[in-house]
Amino acid sequence: MEIYQSIILGVVQGLTEFLPISSSAHLNVFPWIFNWAMLSDGMDVALHIGTLFALVIFFFKDWVKLVKAGYKKAIKKEDSTEGKMFWYIVAATIPAGILSIVLDKISSKIIGDDINVQMAVIAGSLIIMGIILYIVDKKSKSKTDYEHITLKQSILIGISQAIAAAFPGVSRSGITMTVARGLKVERESAAKFSFMLAMPITLAAVVFDLGKFQFDLSLILGILASFIVGVIVIKFLLNYLKKGSFKIFAIYRIIIGILIIGILIFRII
Repeated sequence: MEIYQSIILGVVQGLTEFLPISSSAHLNVFPWIFNWAMLSDGMDVALHIGTLFALVIFFFKDWVKLVKAGYKKAIKKEDSTEGKMFWYIVAATIPAGILSIVLDKISSKIIGDDINVQMAVIAGSLIIMGIILYIVDKKSKSKTDYEHITLKQSILIGISQAIAAAFPGVSRSGITMTVARGLKVERESAAKFSFMLAMPITLAAVVFDLGKFQFDLSLILGILASFIVGVIVIKFLLNYLKKGSFKIFAIYRIIIGILIIGILIFRII
């Protein structure tokens, strides 16, 4: 892959991984639209390493507190909000990881390697999830903040990540934030909890596929681009959701989905 393509895809990954608009959709659609080589497994791992670093850097202090408090809760039986949240994240991540692997294999067999089918699924997922996100966000009240998310809410939000693994275009952040809003979690807290859930499951995915990664300049630049943009986007979204809604992202998803369908029809005929 050309260096400029790696940088562009790194920027795309950084922009879309944390916004509820589906990074997997965009990373597949960009090469398809511009007739580039499709994303290799090595590049996919590299781009996720970049956004994983963004999560680590941005939430480093939060995770230090969570791990320390989680240890104290398990060993010393000391109760704290951080300790509770640590084990809630663990409880939400394990079933999500197992279910994601199962659904991903089933989805791969059903969708197959036909690029037109893949694009149709991505377009449909973008549009349907965009509509659901808009309706759920508009109708749901904000009653629960990050510190008061319950075990039940954590597990339901966590398990929803598996749906994103099964259907490219759904978006891991999109489905978790949508479910969180449906469970009456306030917007900023829904985004933060989604980000906290992203770190262990992304780390597991990167470690699992690390053998596919090979160092070269294009991959390094892709990592750097996704890292820098990822940090900026995390900060932006958390600040934006203090007053803003998910409406703009829902509209964007629908527009992009319709655009993909239009291009697909044009190319087929």
